[in-house]
Amino acid sequence: MKQSKTFIPTMRQTPADVELRSHELLLRAGCIRQTDCGVFTYLTLAQRVLRKIEDIVRQEMEAIEGIEISMPTLQSSAVWKETGRWGSYGKELFRLQDRHKKDFALSPSDEELLITLLRDEASSYKRLPLTLFQMKTKFYDEDQPRNGLLHNREYMMNDAYSFHATDESLDEKYEEIMQAFTNILTRLGMKFRMVMADRKTETHEFIALSTVGEEKIAYSDSSSYAATIDLAEVKMTYDMPDEKLQQTTKIATPNKRTVEEVASFLSVEPENIIKSLLYTIDGESVMIICRGNHHINNKKLQRALNADQVDLATEQQVEELLGCSVGSVGPVKLPIGVKVYADHAIIAVVNGVTGANEDDFHLVNVNPERDFAIDDYLDIRFVQEGDTSPDGIGTIQFTRGIGIGKISKQGTQYSERMKGLFLNDRGRTKPFIMGRYQLGITRLLASIAEQNNDENGLKWPKHLAPYDIHLVLVNLKDEVQQQLADELYAVLESYRYDVLYDDRAERAGVKFVDSDLIGLPVRITVGKRAEEGIVEVTFRHNGESMDWQKEEVLEKLQSFFSAE
Repeated sequence: MKQSKTFIPTMRQTPADVELRSHELLLRAGCIRQTDCGVFTYLTLAQRVLRKIEDIVRQEMEAIEGIEISMPTLQSSAVWKETGRWGSYGKELFRLQDRHKKDFALSPSDEELLITLLRDEASSYKRLPLTLFQMKTKFYDEDQPRNGLLHNREYMMNDAYSFHATDESLDEKYEEIMQAFTNILTRLGMKFRMVMADRKTETHEFIALSTVGEEKIAYSDSSSYAATIDLAEVKMTYDMPDEKLQQTTKIATPNKRTVEEVASFLSVEPENIIKSLLYTIDGESVMIICRGNHHINNKKLQRALNADQVDLATEQQVEELLGCSVGSVGPVKLPIGVKVYADHAIIAVVNGVTGANEDDFHLVNVNPERDFAIDDYLDIRFVQEGDTSPDGIGTIQFTRGIGIGKISKQGTQYSERMKGLFLNDRGRTKPFIMGRYQLGITRLLASIAEQNNDENGLKWPKHLAPYDIHLVLVNLKDEVQQQLADELYAVLESYRYDVLYDDRAERAGVKFVDSDLIGLPVRITVGKRAEEGIVEVTFRHNGESMDWQKEEVLEKLQSFFSAE
């Protein structure tokens, strides 16, 4: 494609309010343009990359017997009302009416429509299992669209669903999908981790590693273990210090409220402080304790206690129950009926320090079980870097990342509500057992750009680049250069290379800046040495440049593009 005939509107300046590098470069390289808040136009460069991503996704989905379909985005409220989601989904669901005042939704997911289809077309176990997938534009009324393509109101997704007669069948497909997604991301050349995201529903997320990612994950430095920071387990063993128990004493700690302030004032380590927090859990006051150098994970606490509602007590609630401020709370001599739950690490605290339930006073030489009772020890703290990995292999490290995919076992929650039924092998009516598998296509585009760039622009992997080669003609007025560039363009295209031929009437400096921004794997520059039949070849991934005779271009390019 001649660059003068295509549409690649590069930009010199970074637009305002752009935070992510990927967002900046996709804009500046002429890949995307924002048309509204959270809504983008994908220009030719982006479209070409998206098609390559989709091809890889399609190949891996079909390899596990996935069947591609396309469901409508505009969906009647009637099917959504069958599951109750028309009323429960919230403000994120785009709702609209037609001229006859009939309610519709712009679909963010397709469980309802698929069940409607399959309860008519797959009413026997003989038609199961069945895996359906689609490359589809989805809609989600994001409250605060941000970070370019990562939080949008309109986005593209590989949206897949599987239907099963047995839990064992779902388990098998779940493993296949897990491997297929792993294959996809590996083929895309991404740095990623699969993490446990929800144990109750068995949900896993795929995270593209990025220092600017919103997801924080914990992973083992020596094994495949990884989980979101909210879910990561702590399986530590704690040795009891060989220390004689001392007499508990109340001492004045004027205006000392935080762990850091108390530790400094008393010259003790934070890990020897018993941090005490009063919670309201399902309407009951509960004391939660951990070591001073640890932090309570409310989501783990909620799961551990199987609670519906977990809230940190307000200052007023603390004052009314204990007669002190939040910074002076402790587990000793609590009102009758207040349970105490401790993180496992409290087991190893000897002669610790805790609040005295009296402002400006703390207790020293406090010992669990001797000075106060503990109702149960639980895994309720955030994991920390350096902790032993829960699988016993290596230690925990932290990283950040971008959520690009999610797989989950949905069970029968939707099929039961919609009477999505089939006859099993015993002639009994059973609801479909379902799984849902999502991979964000436009998020992948942004994540690939986030992981492949430098200070000058994008650096597309060669198998995903919108074009293979950027052919740059330095001087349009030089007939020799023009002839050689035209010759190379014709030859390269005849050998099935995708070539972007910069034949624009621009200065050489402009062309080189644009070329770096666009980030194609190879740039061939036809310049001053054209009379000698010599071109300059630059590789974008490492910046290396060399001179090639025109006769050796094809052979050397073949070697480059065939290499892993």
